[in-house]
Amino acid sequence: MTTDNPDRRCRRACLAALCAAAALAAALGAQPARANPFETTLANGLRVIVKEDRRAPTVAHMVWYRAGAMDEVDGTSGVAHVLEHMMFKGTRKLGPGEFSRRVAEAGGRDNAFTSLDYTAYFQQVPKARLGEMMALEADRMANLVIDDKEFGNEVRVVMEERRLRTDDKPHAQVHERLMATAFQAHPYRRPIIGWMDDLEHMTAADARAWYRQWYVPNNAYLVVVGDVDHEAVFQLARRHYGALRPRALPLRKPREEPAQKGIKRIVVKAPARLPYLAMSWKAPVLRDVDSDRDAYALEVLAGLLDGHDASRLVRELVRGSRVAVSAGAGYDATVRGEASFILDGTPAEGRTVAELEQALRGAIERIQNEGVGVGELERVKTLTIAHETYKRDSMFAQAMEIGRTEAAGHNWRSLDVMLQKIRGVTAEEVQAVAKKYFSDDALTVAVLDPQPPPAEAPAAPARPAGVRH
Repeated sequence: MTTDNPDRRCRRACLAALCAAAALAAALGAQPARANPFETTLANGLRVIVKEDRRAPTVAHMVWYRAGAMDEVDGTSGVAHVLEHMMFKGTRKLGPGEFSRRVAEAGGRDNAFTSLDYTAYFQQVPKARLGEMMALEADRMANLVIDDKEFGNEVRVVMEERRLRTDDKPHAQVHERLMATAFQAHPYRRPIIGWMDDLEHMTAADARAWYRQWYVPNNAYLVVVGDVDHEAVFQLARRHYGALRPRALPLRKPREEPAQKGIKRIVVKAPARLPYLAMSWKAPVLRDVDSDRDAYALEVLAGLLDGHDASRLVRELVRGSRVAVSAGAGYDATVRGEASFILDGTPAEGRTVAELEQALRGAIERIQNEGVGVGELERVKTLTIAHETYKRDSMFAQAMEIGRTEAAGHNWRSLDVMLQKIRGVTAEEVQAVAKKYFSDDALTVAVLDPQPPPAEAPAAPARPAGVRH
């Protein structure tokens, strides 16, 4: 079980997937291939999306809930992720751990992940066992048992997870503080894993309330990809999910971030060998797939800066001036909330954070002043064909693509349009967004100030057996 908080490499992969599909189609002299998913909506509001892929006798079964960390309120940060853990702790029919045991007995694997925008659960199993997976998921959608003792044990596991993944990781601390500073009002300021104080004071009642609010069929959608017939899957879904009752959902109020009125800077002190720099600019979100041109141009800009091993930041800052040992860029336009364009890096030995910041700014300024060549623009769209090829071999990756697109508020049918829009981005559009969105008024800068390592502490207690991450 994981928190899904895409860093710059995950954001870069979003561009890679889009560019690769478009570039592959262009290389073949054809339009991007039409996806074949089929869709229906059950009477209780549960949407069912099926993509047939008959290359192997397996199936990926994913349930996505439109509730993530951004739906939390102050004082209960982390509850979405804690509830994800509790979904494996038993129902009225199954004891703790029995869900995953049954998936394993079916010859499959399962897990789950929580993001800012959604929570998702999946199983990959032989196609003959799909009905059993639906029965298991439908059971815990309606009949979860949140025992006080089990909750107490599991929230301590999550606290330890926070220590390992954030508190003991200097770069993770920087990104957590960067978001908490960049966003004043928007819920993206809170970490998915939750603030430690909130976890320490969280109760089983908080998790039960979250479950009652959001875990209903009319706030979920089912994605199935594999060696299946879509009509047969629809029938299975009606049989196993159809009897679940919908409930009224809480009103989702707008979560607009106030306009930033000047640069923000913070310093994070943590044990580390080298400093680290992260710079985040407010950026537009893709809302209208057909008309929002700037989002596509920013995706391409991120790819030009950090889309492959010969991209500008690697070529100019790491191998060229050697001001950095690493440097990257990231932007994800397909989110429910607010978007950020991030540049980050680690200065080389003997170089300063100030020098690295100047170099990162210089990379943007060169595009602002000189633009980009047509050849360079095309390379970022063609060097990622392998990524798309590999993705098409994975049923899970196909299900993820559909699910994440839906979570951002776009219909899976818009995927082809997105590919075509990325393919059509011009050099002039890339230069225009470089000029438009990188002012200091929209910038937040976070710096890691490396500290000496602390005195050796006693070994931490062993993690409880069977913890899933």
